[in-house]
Amino acid sequence: MKKLAVVALMAVAGSVAADGATRDVTELYNRACMACHASGAAGAPITHNAEAWAPRLTKGMDVLVNSAKNGLNAMPPRAMCMDCTDAEYKALIEFMSK
Repeated sequence: MKKLAVVALMAVAGSVAADGATRDVTELYNRACMACHASGAAGAPITHNAEAWAPRLTKGMDVLVNSAKNGLNAMPPRAMCMDCTDAEYKALIEFMSK
C-alpha cells in the first residue's frame, strides 16, 4: 500500500511540473543566466541595471521572451535554459531588469 501511495504522489508531482508550474527564478537565473548577465559578457544587459534594460523593455515582454527563445546576437536559442516555459522566461526577464 505504501508503494502505491508513493507512486501516486510522484505522478501528481510530475504532472504539476509538466503543467508549467514556475520554478524558482533565482535557481533558474543562477543556472542559465548568471554567466553572461552578471558581468555583461558578450553585450548582455547586466542584472538589476535598470538603465541597461530600459531600451529592451520598451520592445515589450513578448518580444523579449521571443528573443530568449530564438536567440539574439550572442545569446543562443533557449537562452541556456532548454526547458524554460514562457512564464519562466518572463519571470527571469522581470527579475534581471529590476
